[in-house]
Amino acid sequence: MNRNNLSSLLLSTLLMASIAAEEPSTSLLNQTQEAPMGEADLLDKEAEKIALISEAFGHVIAKHIDSLGVDFDLARLVKGLKDAEEGKVAPLSDVECIEAITQARQQAFDALATTNLEKASLFMKDNAEKTNVTTLEEGKLQIRIDHEGTGPAVQEGCMPIIRYVGKFIDGSTFGASQEDDVVVLDETIPGFGKGLMGMKEGEKRTLFIHPDLAYGTMGQLPPNSLLIFEIELVKATSEATAKEITPSNEPLVEETAMLDLPPPVEMQ
Repeated sequence: MNRNNLSSLLLSTLLMASIAAEEPSTSLLNQTQEAPMGEADLLDKEAEKIALISEAFGHVIAKHIDSLGVDFDLARLVKGLKDAEEGKVAPLSDVECIEAITQARQQAFDALATTNLEKASLFMKDNAEKTNVTTLEEGKLQIRIDHEGTGPAVQEGCMPIIRYVGKFIDGSTFGASQEDDVVVLDETIPGFGKGLMGMKEGEKRTLFIHPDLAYGTMGQLPPNSLLIFEIELVKATSEATAKEITPSNEPLVEETAMLDLPPPVEMQ
């Protein structure tokens, strides 16, 4: 989230507060003449309603907080809410707060990038020692053939049709094909395109891609993530044949699939 987005978040919060202040009151307390309930019951019901809304709005705030990627001090955050409600002066101006959050996010991002890079390099080193793993580029790209194929192989200029599951180093999944996906080799990450070369139809293989041949510190994934792809080659398709299968005016893969992400852009 960049500075403009942070500003928008602050403004949207203020806007919500102003709307609440300007809207005509529709509370049960202002409709006692129409409600058959007693005053005590009305007070209890109104209090329950406000309590429910307050708790729900707390979840909304928490989601925005999590999206910032900063390990906030929850106690101080709650104190800030209370102080603001009481009209006390904030310890930082809005501009100073945004700048401080931006700096904290960058520090957290850099620390995570360093940690992930170390983990990735260590993983590749240990993985290379396994007998069933083949190194295509030392320390950067490895493959493991899980099931041999017998059909034509992927070559330069092909647009292979595959099924895949993408995982992080901890085994958690970040993406998967929902159907047979067509891959444009020179438009995907380097490690993926290189890892498919020579793969035969019917073959299943696993790619281990160091962040240097993946998204590095760019894109939508955690910085310097090592990526593991479990792939099945459905067809080693030439460009001409692929165009017949997938019309040029339709997306090659699902919009939510990893292979269909827009070109990586540096995180703000």
